[in-house]
Amino acid sequence: MGINSGLRVSDIPGLNVCDVLGKSFLENREKKTGKYKRFPLNKKLCKLIGEYTDGMVNSDKPLFTGKKLGKLHRSQVYRFLNDACRAVGITDINIGTHTMRKSFGYFFYKQYNDVVLLQKILNHSSPAITLRYIGISQDEIDSSYINFNL
Repeated sequence: MGINSGLRVSDIPGLNVCDVLGKSFLENREKKTGKYKRFPLNKKLCKLIGEYTDGMVNSDKPLFTGKKLGKLHRSQVYRFLNDACRAVGITDINIGTHTMRKSFGYFFYKQYNDVVLLQKILNHSSPAITLRYIGISQDEIDSSYINFNL
């Protein structure tokens, strides 16, 4: 959910089944900024949500639950991510909950090369902040200028 939507980890545990079941758009109010956000769910995310919610009843119950069936806490999400990384042999890098959002931003930028659109999606105040956030360095920017010509 995080890597395909760019949502902050603070917004994902707040999703309920009724927020996604049978929907093609996700609507929520960002916990950090209080801003309303509405965006379409891509095909992959729709498929994953469909598989995950198969058999669930449309309700106000949390979409993602912990062992006690309550809403997940970000520390639980962090543990799940790290357990999954170790399970596939990723042990040499630090994966945090924010890695999902940053990965979304980085690969979105690499695919579309539109920092202004990404800035709006991530609700950043400037393109420079967005580039720094996703790890695009000045060297990469300089290189793109050097290699560009008409």
